[in-house]
Amino acid sequence: MQPSAAPYHDWNERIEAECYRPVTRCSVIREAGSKRIVNALSWMSFNFGPTLMVWLETEAPGTYEAILAADRESAARLDGHGNALAMPYHHPILPLSTDRDRRTEVRWGVADFRRRFGREPEGMWLPETAVDSATLDVLAEEGIRFTVLAPHQVDPVPSDGLPGLYVTPGGHEIALFVYDGALSHGVAFGDLLEDGVAWANLMIGDEDAPKLRSMATDGETFGHHHKFGEMGLASAVVEVQAHPRVRLENYASFLAREGVSHEVRLVEPSAWSCAHGVERWRADCGCRADSSSETSQAWRGPLRSALEWLADGLHEVFEREGAGHFDDPWAARDAYGAVVGTGHAPRGRRGALLEMERNALRLFTSCAWFFDDVGGLEPRQVLSYAARAIELAGADGLRLETGFLKRLEEAVSNRPEIGSAADVYRRDAEARRSAGAALGMERAGGEAL
Repeated sequence: MQPSAAPYHDWNERIEAECYRPVTRCSVIREAGSKRIVNALSWMSFNFGPTLMVWLETEAPGTYEAILAADRESAARLDGHGNALAMPYHHPILPLSTDRDRRTEVRWGVADFRRRFGREPEGMWLPETAVDSATLDVLAEEGIRFTVLAPHQVDPVPSDGLPGLYVTPGGHEIALFVYDGALSHGVAFGDLLEDGVAWANLMIGDEDAPKLRSMATDGETFGHHHKFGEMGLASAVVEVQAHPRVRLENYASFLAREGVSHEVRLVEPSAWSCAHGVERWRADCGCRADSSSETSQAWRGPLRSALEWLADGLHEVFEREGAGHFDDPWAARDAYGAVVGTGHAPRGRRGALLEMERNALRLFTSCAWFFDDVGGLEPRQVLSYAARAIELAGADGLRLETGFLKRLEEAVSNRPEIGSAADVYRRDAEARRSAGAALGMERAGGEAL
């Protein structure tokens, strides 16, 4: 239960109702009064995080199937190049990940995409577009052909909207598409969604328009941040579709037809949501959700340090114990991406060790640092992953929890009544124990009956 998502049970449920469902069945009302229903995802590049897809598959199957259908329809229209992009599995800031975790996140994202969409991904969306050369090296090595970045992340910005060619330190090539910053801002924070026809005409009527014009924004823009924004999006899609001079396609289709030749440099590390590189996810850099507040984000560094310390300890347990259960523990962890989230985990200690590692990866979900206080919903969620990983660590759990709590004391909330991240962890742990005890009593009663 997430009270801030009221009147819905939780934020997944609320955003599905306000955004993900409407964007797959948008109403477009024409002047004559006729109405057309459009699955906007069939006409735009998109990505959904694998962990969200796990939820959608069981809790919103109609929306889930519409997402898969959008990729199939676009692939059929564009010579096999579907609209869907893959994503690293747990939404981490990859430039801050270890080399091993970075590769696992990418491999799990690719495996999940392959299982759901039935094809290999051509592109991968990077969480917060956070990027560095090591990240692009892994993407290219794992078969990803392109990603999408903000204008300030590439130097020089390619002319005419075309993608740039980046050669990684490992000698691999990957295409970098750069979205239109002004248009993207107008969609996300301006009024372009208020009139989809005017938005389309703004793009189409520009005689100096680049050869390729693309925009990028959070999916929640359509219907959540902007009520009825999905209708503005669909109206723009219908208007652009009808124009004889414009081809509406996706990045993969454009890349396959036009290729890429002009080499660019990377501004690294960088992200689209932090003006200070990737400091938002490890330091008090000044970036915050509420820019009018004077809150301190000094808690970010200690929280990351504590989680990194815990992850190192969990990895030691996994490597030590895993050697008795797997020929190669780390290869087994990578392979787990093919079934994670399906309910088909191995049983016994093998399964517990792999689930411990899944929770160790979850510790670095980016939203834990994005907002303004360590007592918020997102850091609490990450701390719950930590608690679960510690439970699965077995005999090492008490030692790890003691050291973890000591380090969490340094991550202090802006609100005195909350205290530190250690206090948050203890309160949530007590609530979990109480809920578990109540559940156990309920189950025992059921069995007796």
